Amino acid sequence: QVQLVESGGGLVQAGDSLRLSCVASGRTSSSVNMGWFRQAPGKEREFVAAISWSGGRTSYADSMKDRFTISRDNAKNTVYLQMNSLKPEDTAVYYCAAGGWGTQQYAFAYWGQGTQVTVSS
Repeated sequence: QVQLVESGGGLVQAGDSLRLSCVASGRTSSSVNMGWFRQAPGKEREFVAAISWSGGRTSYADSMKDRFTISRDNAKNTVYLQMNSLKPEDTAVYYCAAGGWGTQQYAFAYWGQGTQVTVSS
């Protein structure tokens, strides 16, 4: 079992940067692949990025790969999502996920509660 707690969300202006954090706890928290998804109001949850347990492999949604960077610090059991040049359409609840790989929700076994990111124009 892995527990995930996200933080770092907030209200920013278009063009600003924000870094989200997700702290994992549990028996295998440092040896699981992790990812970020987001869900905007009225829309389905969509894949943002994923990182392998070692950090050696990453995957991004095409629309975000030029502005977002996923990383992890296994010593802190934490995965990060650095978001640059934010746009109003990035407004969403951002969810941390663990224990899988892929771009679909069902590919991940564990989920955090989410952190709200709001980008004003």
